[in-house]
Amino acid sequence: MLIELTLIGIAGATFFMRKRNKDQLSVKTSEQSDSVNTRSNSSETLYLENSAGKKNFSLTKLFKDVKSVVSDDERQQLTKSADLSTGMRKEQENVNQNIILSAGAVTTALLGSISPLFSILSVTMIMYLARDLYKFIWRDIKSKRFFSLFMINGILIVGMIVDGHLILAAVGGLVGRFFVKIINKTEDHSKKQLVSVFGNHPPKAWLEKDGVEIEVDITAIQPGDVVVVNTGEIIPVDGSIKKGDATIDQHILTGESQPVEKATGDKVFAATLMLSGSIHICVETAGEETVAAKIAKVLENAQNYKDTLVIRGQEIADKFVPFELGITGTTWILKGSGPALTVMWSALGANMISLGPLTVLSYLQILSRNGILIKDGRVLESIRQVDTVVFDKTGTLTMEQPEVTQIHCIADYDEDTLLGYAAAAEYRHTHPIARAIVDKSESKDINLPDLDEADYEVGYGIKVRINGDRIFIGSARFMSREGIELPEITMDIQNKAESEGFSLIYISINNQLKGIFEIHPTIRPEAAEIIQYLKQRNIKLYIVSGDHEEPTRCMAEALGIDNYFAEVLPENKADLVKGLSKEGRFVCFIGDGINDAIALKSAQVSISLKGASTVAVDTAQIVLMDGSLNHLKQLFELVDQFENTMSTNFKATIVPGVICIGGVYLFNFGLLTGMVLYYLGTVVGVSNTLWPLVKYQKDEPIEIEDKRPCEVDGFVKTTSIRTKR
Repeated sequence: MLIELTLIGIAGATFFMRKRNKDQLSVKTSEQSDSVNTRSNSSETLYLENSAGKKNFSLTKLFKDVKSVVSDDERQQLTKSADLSTGMRKEQENVNQNIILSAGAVTTALLGSISPLFSILSVTMIMYLARDLYKFIWRDIKSKRFFSLFMINGILIVGMIVDGHLILAAVGGLVGRFFVKIINKTEDHSKKQLVSVFGNHPPKAWLEKDGVEIEVDITAIQPGDVVVVNTGEIIPVDGSIKKGDATIDQHILTGESQPVEKATGDKVFAATLMLSGSIHICVETAGEETVAAKIAKVLENAQNYKDTLVIRGQEIADKFVPFELGITGTTWILKGSGPALTVMWSALGANMISLGPLTVLSYLQILSRNGILIKDGRVLESIRQVDTVVFDKTGTLTMEQPEVTQIHCIADYDEDTLLGYAAAAEYRHTHPIARAIVDKSESKDINLPDLDEADYEVGYGIKVRINGDRIFIGSARFMSREGIELPEITMDIQNKAESEGFSLIYISINNQLKGIFEIHPTIRPEAAEIIQYLKQRNIKLYIVSGDHEEPTRCMAEALGIDNYFAEVLPENKADLVKGLSKEGRFVCFIGDGINDAIALKSAQVSISLKGASTVAVDTAQIVLMDGSLNHLKQLFELVDQFENTMSTNFKATIVPGVICIGGVYLFNFGLLTGMVLYYLGTVVGVSNTLWPLVKYQKDEPIEIEDKRPCEVDGFVKTTSIRTKR
């Protein structure tokens, strides 16, 4: 008998040592792979959507996702920023060790018919594996918490052993350990994928120095440096394009469904993908200071909400404990110990402890990939309670750039001539009014005349010469300062502008006023559809604005909003939000970011349209990173789906238990059936939690490989310096 025990012990130890060596070899191989990673053998991944904008399901992609969740080679697929901490590695090692011990407990339990010593060894291993469970029970007892899920599990283990169900106890422990491993790996994978959405920084970058491009570590990049990026590469820094043009997929930051064209002077962001072109970027921020890195930090903080759900899940499970103990005791009296133990396997609500956090991580990932950044995970629950939405008018319902709606010709010049002169003067300027005038001229295909000279005074206006004529363009104040008389006819136009809340730009030729441009704010093209959607949800809508009564009323009528507040100072917006809350309304405030900080903080739910570039300082709980209202409907729909997923998960933790209890009394269910029902509910819950990720799965990535390797001493390497193209 001692020989048998010795052989079993040696076999177990050998298996464990092989497993540990294999893990160490895998880590070492991964580290070596990371250390020799070069530009030539790396391939960047581009996620492409079809022309219809639909996302196709990929069975291959799904298989790879599942494999990466449950396999030990996941490390090689993760970015450096998502590496496991030492504590998490130890936790995974403990889980693996416990699985090995659980397998040993099953083996020795099966051998119990040969010798009682095997049964004793199995019991010892089972109780050793449950040591932490009994520590938790003792902790609860000391804190006078006598009914908990831990107590149910502790009683169940002892009861199964005493009642002679040693094999089932060991098998239950083994299956449970496997589920713990799968759930832990899934949660860990979801965390890393969530952060890596914005942490996908390449370790190296190509720095331009004196006409050559030198490959340097990304940590060596400084503001003011010039970085070169080519087709298929990830942009490593934030900055502006100094030379070149490109097509860039930046949906990762903004949620834009289509790639955008970028040219000299345009801003680009780290972690976005170059689909085509070659650009030289003047670096503004790099490393941990980039927008993408800051967003990754925000998402790490948002994950903390899952801890709240863990506690809430445990509270749900604990509430059922007195009921389960009562039914168990009654069943013991009426039907015996076996059926009573089966009732204890009902475990009503127990799986919510793990399913809640997994659901949060899944939806945070889906939302972030669609340009909706959740900074506070609590809003995933609170947004469904919203019954009132308050829109800030300027910058939220209106676009930053206004439009020219009417041109008043004062003398003998027609609209096209005046517009051509004004557009020629404003052509090189980027402020919103200048762009509005230029866009108006482009829409009418007006050929712009050449300037003889130009003089621009900040805050006043522009002086130019065109074909020998001296032209002034600017405000009424600018005209008065230059001694240009405003005819009496302009008074009616000015009064209308003041009452309706639009701006006027004046144009004079050779010291005589010739025309006035009406500059009106532009309502966002998506605003009407969003307003209609919110009305369908029976949400009460308000507009708050610092503008006069008339323009605010006109916009409210145009959008079909019944309630508005006009002439409200920025510091008073928060008082209005608080007032609505005191009336019993659950308020969501939607503003354009930092300027509405106080009002955003005062609302139960706050949404900012300021965009990705200010996410680190934005006070809102939710940031729509494309700077528009386009994703607002999707936000509400995804939150609805989140609640439905949570509801289904709750049912998956209750229904199998109810069937188990009912089956004991109606169909004489045995212990094995009870265990199967419990684990079936677990499978359903985990599958339901992961289904949204499958539903919103991207197409299979297309790899674009760098074609510039060279062979040195039999090894494929990249050159560290490349000549300027």
